[in-house]
Amino acid sequence: MAFDSLSERLNKAMRNVVGKGTLTDANMEDMLKEVRVALLEADVNYRIVKQFLEDVREKARGQNVLSSVEPGEQLVKIVHDQIIELLGDEDATVTFKQNGITVIMLAGLQGTGKTTSVAKIANYFKTKENRNSLLIAADVIRPAAIDQLRTLGQEIGCEVFSLGTEHPAVETVRAGMEYARNNGFDTVFIDTAGRLHIDEALMNELKEINTLVTPDEILLTVDAMTGQDIVNVAKAFQEALPLTGLVVTKFDGDSRGGGVLSVKKITGVPIKFVGEGEKISDMNRFYPERMADRILGMGDIVTLVEQAQEKLDMEENQKLAERMLAGTYTLDDMLKQFEQIQKLGSFGGIMKMMPGMGQYADMLDENKANGSMKKTKAIIQSMTAYEREHPEKLRGTMKKRIARGSGTKVDDVNRLINQFNRMKKTVGALGAMNRAGTLNEESLNRMAENATKQVELLKKGRRFR
Repeated sequence: MAFDSLSERLNKAMRNVVGKGTLTDANMEDMLKEVRVALLEADVNYRIVKQFLEDVREKARGQNVLSSVEPGEQLVKIVHDQIIELLGDEDATVTFKQNGITVIMLAGLQGTGKTTSVAKIANYFKTKENRNSLLIAADVIRPAAIDQLRTLGQEIGCEVFSLGTEHPAVETVRAGMEYARNNGFDTVFIDTAGRLHIDEALMNELKEINTLVTPDEILLTVDAMTGQDIVNVAKAFQEALPLTGLVVTKFDGDSRGGGVLSVKKITGVPIKFVGEGEKISDMNRFYPERMADRILGMGDIVTLVEQAQEKLDMEENQKLAERMLAGTYTLDDMLKQFEQIQKLGSFGGIMKMMPGMGQYADMLDENKANGSMKKTKAIIQSMTAYEREHPEKLRGTMKKRIARGSGTKVDDVNRLINQFNRMKKTVGALGAMNRAGTLNEESLNRMAENATKQVELLKKGRRFR
């Protein structure tokens, strides 16, 4: 995520004040110094950082200390609220017309992922709001852009309109709008030409299209990896066009994120979408509060649940849960669990969305975890259906055959069987408690506390007990 390094630094600063019985000016200033360094190193605009710290000080000193809340926690809450204010304190979205065609134009520099973003956002609204969208290929400068949009349109099931590169962009848009009106489309996305840098010709073309169709939304795509250039690009486009929102691409990359934190405060243009991956479904609405939670290590359980509902087979998960509680859990079920987890994305990404787990995500070796997952799947897939149902019947010769078939060692097969037996024992205990009526909030809390202790042991480099 774009804010990973910032999140790590801020969390370290927050831990220094949380838990303190009293909060003095001295230890508050120590924390704010660390926050200042973290924000500046993340490439946040200097003036924004200065104002941010002044606002935190003012609110911290002017706030009555609640008896039920530790002073340090109150300070964290103030920092959290100020980050939300920086990012935009309202959830900005696209508003669709009740009648007629909603027109959404995307602009941006070349290489920011503009054409891909057109398809991703169209797919987002097709799947979530059943919008019937036409994609107009108005980037007539780059022939590859038209071909790319056609390919993406085919992938998401949206029609693409183009007159090729022989006609001016404005003519393409005019004809495309006529086609949309005659064929019952309720939404039109216009992919415009990008340039390697801002120039007069680019802006004039965009102004002509804006004058012709008066889009309901003009979204500017910006690259999260470009830092403060995001602000400069947004200001330049804002002088020529009435921007309604930003689409931040490559948000999953290893960037400092300062431009993203600065742009709303400086330009007033809200972030509406963030692209967090290569897949066509990896485009999400931007929620300032959820992002502030993630930055401060509080997780983003709402987004995680939403992604699970979208990407996972919930009916199959329900059946799996029933089999687990009934004590009929098999290696086939274990394989299905792993496949479902992979649909949610990287292990580190999942951990960062879980409250309190973000600090452990960086301890995870993603390549090693993925390699282990592939090895496990290969071993299970090398077994017969009977062996998956009855792993306790596996003998030495069977294990050797499975190891050869999966390109692993017998020790790996034994390790998987032991892991499976531990999981089966755990879910078996849950099932027994459920059948006995003792599976309640108190017992689940005890299990959660034990799991937390195990994670702390792992953090200290000790083995699980």
